[in-house]
Amino acid sequence: SLGIMMIGEYLFGTAEAEIMEIIAGAVEVRLKGEENWVAHNSGSSFSVPANSSFDIKVKAITDYCCSYVK
Repeated sequence: SLGIMMIGEYLFGTAEAEIMEIIAGAVEVRLKGEENWVAHNSGSSFSVPANSSFDIKVKAITDYCCSYVK
């Protein structure tokens, strides 16, 4: 799926594993069970395991592509 995230802090849950690609923008991500936040900017991506969640701080309006891994 493609989408846009507005500036703010969010919690997303996942049923399936997914890859989040940051097309444009700037975010910080903390995967479930992790302590550290990781910065991701345009052109980067991160993976989220199935049946998990992640916190995200959107620092600038961000375009993303979410691919589900089956």
